[in-house]
This record gives sequence, C-alpha cells and structure tokens, in this order.
Amino acid sequence: MKKFTKFLRENKGVTAIEYGLIAGLIAVVIVAATGRVGTALNTTFGTIASAVAGASGS
Repeated sequence: MKKFTKFLRENKGVTAIEYGLIAGLIAVVIVAATGRVGTALNTTFGTIASAVAGASGS
C-alpha cells in the first residue's frame, strides 16, 4: 500500500509531460508567426521591387 501511495504522490513524470506540451505549443506558435512574417516581408519586398523597377524605367 505504501508503494501505491508513493506512486500517486510522484509527479515528476506529470511535470515533464506538462513541460513537453508547453514547449510543443510554443514551437507551433513560433512556426505560425514566422510563416506570417515571411509572407508579409515577401509582399513588402515585392512592392518595393516593383516601385524601384517602375522608377528606374522612367
């Protein structure tokens, strides 16, 4: 019975799982944010390139 109650009180494994889930969630957020920033930068640089090409063609 003592071993069973000790097992129920043990929370190191639960803590490790929680940290793993948090790290996974943070990674997903970083990947999503990086994708959005990359798309926005691509659009911005495309606009600038078009403006420069239009200005140099005049």
